[in-house]
Amino acid sequence: MVESPVLPDYQQVLMAVAQSAQTRSADRPTPNQVIEALIAAEKATKHQHRTYTPDELIGQWRLYFATGVRKRQQGGITLGRGFYLPGFVQAQIGFDRAEGFVAGDVQNSEDSNTHPPAQPLDETLDPAHLQIRNQLRVGLFRLGFLGPARYRSPKNLLAFDFTQIQFDFLTTALYHGKFRRGKTQTPFEQRPIAQLPFFSFFLVTDQMIAARGRGGGLAIWTKA
Repeated sequence: MVESPVLPDYQQVLMAVAQSAQTRSADRPTPNQVIEALIAAEKATKHQHRTYTPDELIGQWRLYFATGVRKRQQGGITLGRGFYLPGFVQAQIGFDRAEGFVAGDVQNSEDSNTHPPAQPLDETLDPAHLQIRNQLRVGLFRLGFLGPARYRSPKNLLAFDFTQIQFDFLTTALYHGKFRRGKTQTPFEQRPIAQLPFFSFFLVTDQMIAARGRGGGLAIWTKA
């Protein structure tokens, strides 16, 4: 009889987090345990020089756990308290191939049955170019953002910029228009990552992804 390999503690904790998201169980690791597991996973990925591809990110992911950050007077940041998102708040992020982009399609991004199918992959396009969709639903209202993204596999870094915004009530779009931060007119493809928001992914599986944001906070998304 072949025994199953014993997983490191941090992997066991994160697997329990993913399982609780699937079953919607209240029996789940504490926020402090999750934070410690995330930090350990981040260190392991860097130490092992583990890389992920943009194809592994494509899909819809629901934000399940996040941390705040606190700025120190001497400079830098420290992690704040971690928390699981309450059930009545639905925050979701999605990644698609850039050529599958459909302008203005925010309201359908969370439902795979109504999501417009991506167009066939154009091999002449850079496979690192993606489209990002981010939305927050509270009650009957939904706020969504869309924009371009690009991925750097060696560093597992995804930089992005939101260029469209849409506000819905149920299935009715109350507002839809362009969204731009600041006054820069430089095309997204020409802007350095230092000028863009980004996520540094250190865990990508078929059930969950985890990353550190530019601001220093940690987050877990589970498969939607």
